[in-house]
Amino acid sequence: MRSLSVFNQVSLDGYFKVPDGDVSWTHTQDDDAEFNDFVADNAAGGGALLFGRKTYELMEAFWPTPAAAQQFPSVAKHMNATPKVVFSRTLPKSSWNATRIVKDDMLGAVRQLKADDGKPMAILGSGSIVTQLARANLIDEYQFLILPIVLGAGKGMFDGLDKRFGLQLTKTRTFRNGKVFLAYEPRR
Repeated sequence: MRSLSVFNQVSLDGYFKVPDGDVSWTHTQDDDAEFNDFVADNAAGGGALLFGRKTYELMEAFWPTPAAAQQFPSVAKHMNATPKVVFSRTLPKSSWNATRIVKDDMLGAVRQLKADDGKPMAILGSGSIVTQLARANLIDEYQFLILPIVLGAGKGMFDGLDKRFGLQLTKTRTFRNGKVFLAYEPRR
């Protein structure tokens, strides 16, 4: 059985997206070699990436480009080669390689993906997908990269979640650039 994790970059005040949807604040060039190695290793480890339409379109617009290959060669290579699943009722087609669109029964599709053999899967961004999958207890690990920035307003990763659930801290890591990685598992 495959595991499913969420990876999101979050501001100190708990937002992963500003009100207008801009996520450019997450794309800073870091002179922290340890952090850059962490990002490259993290990108290399997954068996599939799961997205909602909005996050997918942001990723598709950047990772297959020459700019991505130049700025983040290792990450771009893995992002482009890794199988991707997009949950969208409105996305007609995809031009990004290794992409499958699921138009209905997201929960059933995720249950099937988890039941299959293979490497762990990860959700990147995709707040509405995270909320729905968290509500259905389908997420095995929550990974947050806390960035040293205060946005003042925005969208929280769990906006719309209508239940409480506890998490247990399993990993921490701090970086010279001020970013902090936290990983949690649900308390079941």
